[in-house]
Amino acid sequence: MNVVDSSAWLSYFAGDENADAFSIPIENIDKLIVPSITITEVFKCVLRQCDEDMALECIAHMEQGKVVSLDGMLAINAAHYGLKHKLPLADSIIYATAQKFDAVVWTQDVDFKSLDGVKYLSKNGAHNKVN
Repeated sequence: MNVVDSSAWLSYFAGDENADAFSIPIENIDKLIVPSITITEVFKCVLRQCDEDMALECIAHMEQGKVVSLDGMLAINAAHYGLKHKLPLADSIIYATAQKFDAVVWTQDVDFKSLDGVKYLSKNGAHNKVN
């Protein structure tokens, strides 16, 4: 199973140097877990940079995966991961979602870099192994 962080979704939609690598988990719809917080972050960013039609098109692609909403237990687990790993709120929710489904987090967000179960790709295109 795979969870794609907002930064990786935006890379994919922008077609930047990491887009091909992020296409691996994104296009494997059967194994794609989408935390609902990533929909919020991606929609907001694309809306700000483009327009609502483009933002909705991106979200429609994201919703082909299994969208996971934030419930009470996931929120509690996210708080624990956030404190333990010093993660911002959205990142802690994304990480907690990945942990719940034993999924790999695909990202180019440095906050995840040292965590277990993360496939981190730096924004300059350098690829690192899953921790």
